[in-house]
Formats: sequence, structure tokens, C-alpha cells
Amino acid sequence: MAKRKVSDRHKEHQEAPVPKGRLLAIGGKEDKGEGDLKDTQEKNVDFESEQILKFFIDKLPGTDPLVVLIPTASTVPEEIVKDYKAGFSRFGFNNLEVLDIRTRADAQDPAHLELIEKAGGIFFTGGDQLRLTAILGGTPVLELMKERYTYDDILIAGTSAGATAMSTPMIYEVMTHGGFLKGDVRITTGLEFLKNIAIDTHFIERGRIVRMAQAISTNPGCIGIGLEEDTAIYVLEGRELEVIGSGLITIVDGMRLTSTTIHEIGSGEPFSVRDLKVHLLACGERYSIKTYDQLHI
Repeated sequence: MAKRKVSDRHKEHQEAPVPKGRLLAIGGKEDKGEGDLKDTQEKNVDFESEQILKFFIDKLPGTDPLVVLIPTASTVPEEIVKDYKAGFSRFGFNNLEVLDIRTRADAQDPAHLELIEKAGGIFFTGGDQLRLTAILGGTPVLELMKERYTYDDILIAGTSAGATAMSTPMIYEVMTHGGFLKGDVRITTGLEFLKNIAIDTHFIERGRIVRMAQAISTNPGCIGIGLEEDTAIYVLEGRELEVIGSGLITIVDGMRLTSTTIHEIGSGEPFSVRDLKVHLLACGERYSIKTYDQLHI
């Protein structure tokens, strides 16, 4: 299939545009109204039931918009789809279509492009973020998603792996528990809805601050965002964040770090970094990402 060109209605845009679309990146285990968050958890005890999924539905554009569910990250897509259909149905929302893309050949299907063109919302489920980038990277389907995010009012959400994949530097594997040894944190390019942002999920529950610090130390021009479970960021204009959900998000800012040994030590050695700036933000807090202007497609 020939590579899809940016449509004619967008050719007049020469400068790097501020995206008209919006993002919702979720840290995983969001409550879908089925009692999957337990009161026995030490964290997030007072979560607002079903808050994030309801937020997604409420923020969709238009009347009865189409939502495209993409379970590509999962190795059990049928189970994931069943759960989300039930979750959306609890809110009386049933205008849901599934993009069942399991291979790069599937991503060439023109029918998938038609659904993306019609969608008011796109939802990436959890699983393995490397499946998302390896299967969707460079395909017409992903190109159209990013075009629509840049120029149209569309809401694109992802949970767990689906959130991690939204960023540009994407953590996809850690070789040791903490990620404190150089080379332990494996990074590739994500789906690039957010430029110069690294997202990690299940952040506090799984103690992922050190692995994020290593990722940011390798390129301090990036900002790290750690999302706790049942917690999300709502992103406007590609850089204005609002926190929703029951937990905290962690911002790891390395732009003013004074030193790091990551470029001096050998692989397998512990790294050092000084003067990382860290913010912890709860529901309702806002944050502006201070990054350079970037193209969003």
C-alpha cells in the first residue's frame, strides 16, 4: 500500500502546529466499575469509583462519537475487549469498534483507516508497549492517528502499556529490579504523541523512580512522567497537564541537572546523577511541560 499523504486540508500549515487533539495517559488498573480496585490496597483507598473511564467518555467530542478500541498491546485481546465493552456499557456507551491489529499486515487494512478517520476517541489498552511500536510504527494507521491528533479535536487514551507508548523515548524493558545499573533500562522510540516526554506506569506501586532517573540521565532534555495506578494525566495542546484519579503522578525533570556519570561508566556499573528535580502531583493539579516547540506528526 502506498504511504498515505497528509490530506490537502492541512497543506497550508507550515509552522509546527499546536495539536488540537487531546491525550489521556492512564497509569493502569483504572477502575472500570467492576470492583477491580480493592479496599485492601494500601494506596488509592479513597479512589473515586469509575472516575477515569467516565472522564474519558465525558471528554469525547460531539454527540454519540465513535470510540476505536485498540488491544494490540495485549496477547489476550479477546479478554481485554470483553472487559472494556462491559466497562463502557455500564455508562450506557456502546458506540465502540475494535481495531484488531495483531500484525503489521493487519495495519495495512484500508478499513482500519476508515474507522480512524471517523473516530472521536481512540483507546489503547494495556499489555506490552513493544508490541504497539513494533506492529504500528511507520504504518498508515499510526500516521493517520497522529495527523488527526495534530489537526482535529480527537481524544486519544492509553492505559499502562498504551500510556507508556505515547511518549517519544519509551522504556520497554528493565534487566534488573531497580534499573540502577547502566544498560539495564532498554529504551526505544514510542508512538510520539508526546515529544521529549518519557512516560512510565504503575510508578509508585512498582518503585520505578530509579529506572526513570536513568532514562532521563541519558538525555536530560526529556521530561519523565510517572503515572501511578488508577491515576492519569489529561493533556491539552501537547503540553498542558491536569492530574485526575486517586493517586499521584511523578514529574522527573533533568533539564537543570548538574552532573551525571552515565556517559563515563561502563555497562553494568551503577550510575550517579545530581540535581534532578522531582514533583509529586495529586488530582486537580496542573503542570506545563517546558519543552521546545516540536512537530506533532
